[in-house]
Amino acid sequence: MQNKYGWALAVLLVLLVGGYFGYQYVKYRPPAFLIALFTAAKPPAPLPEGLAAPLMVPEGFSATIFARDVKGARVLVRDPKGALLVSQTSEGKVSALPDLNGDGQADRIVEVLSGLDQPHGLAFICVQEDSCTLYVAETGALKAYAYDADTYKATYQKTLATFPTGSGHYTRTLLPAPDNKSLFVSVGSSCNACEESSPLRASVQSVNLETGVMTPVATGLRNTVFMALHPVTGELWGTENGRDLIGDDIPPDELNIIKQGGNYGWPICYGQKVHDTDYDKRQYIRDPCADTVAAHVDLPAHSAALGLAFVPEEGWPEEYWHDALVAYHGSWNRSEPAGYKVVRIDFLNPEGTLRQDQFTTDFVTGFLPAGGKSASDTIGRPVAVLAEPGGVAYVSDDRAGAVYKISLNEPPR
Repeated sequence: MQNKYGWALAVLLVLLVGGYFGYQYVKYRPPAFLIALFTAAKPPAPLPEGLAAPLMVPEGFSATIFARDVKGARVLVRDPKGALLVSQTSEGKVSALPDLNGDGQADRIVEVLSGLDQPHGLAFICVQEDSCTLYVAETGALKAYAYDADTYKATYQKTLATFPTGSGHYTRTLLPAPDNKSLFVSVGSSCNACEESSPLRASVQSVNLETGVMTPVATGLRNTVFMALHPVTGELWGTENGRDLIGDDIPPDELNIIKQGGNYGWPICYGQKVHDTDYDKRQYIRDPCADTVAAHVDLPAHSAALGLAFVPEEGWPEEYWHDALVAYHGSWNRSEPAGYKVVRIDFLNPEGTLRQDQFTTDFVTGFLPAGGKSASDTIGRPVAVLAEPGGVAYVSDDRAGAVYKISLNEPPR
């Protein structure tokens, strides 16, 4: 009898210890299938017929459907002759959305590239209007294509660089440097919280377009999914997704000014140099976050801040000039959903000084209907934001498979 109880106790102990360490592993390195299980959502209802988008925008603006049936729509860029290009990450495609008659709707969807491995970042660099290179960041490689803006055809030229693949964040986002001789590329972490084995992970790199050599710009960035250059200061800014599974309201997502050589703290620090003691339980004589760079703006936890664009002056109300538009893709692991909208971050001056009072206002809402409790209740999830002169912004939606056009009804004179 004693042996029986002893074996039972031993088995219980093994289960408890195994369960604890299993939980710790999953917490810091949640497998893709588990995340997919939590983020699974029934298909959204079809978008309504007609031009009007089922979204809410500030007074004086209107929201229309620029393109529909663009499954997995993510990054938006303009080609040299004005057509919108969109990466369809889940579909392995890049498509063009020309509006040749200027009626505010894409005339058709033109397949530019297909058979790609989770393409995300897109960038054009042109020597002249008719001599342009399209750069596409797949999850494991940065590739260059000769691009014909009249036919929307892209011809493979070369692979400039390769990126680590496997578990974790798979999107790679591109942004041309001001001199057009290099591209900034963000490479997300392989985990929720961990020490990375690859120096490319959880960083922003600069890729030389002649040699393909990558040099680090900044580290400690868990997942900087979108970047933009500030129109006044020329500084590199980026949205940052904070880690999961330590609470509804921590850590914040971030809007960062990405400085050369900066360490932004992940995996041991977040936000305003807050030490993540859930992950990092070591004892320090000196504050381990002292030499890290604090977030410029703390954003709502788990809102999944993605698209980032600065509002230009031409054609926009003066109070909007140089403010940031940020797309909140929406939470997946919060008891009450957060995000599912595009917000405007209102700065005090062109340099990006933050207000101390209410500095964030809603710009596009309605992706999550009133009373919605999960991603399954959403009509869509905003991803990229492209703000242009004339009081116009475009927003991609990878859930509804759409691109929306937000227009100021009467641009200021």
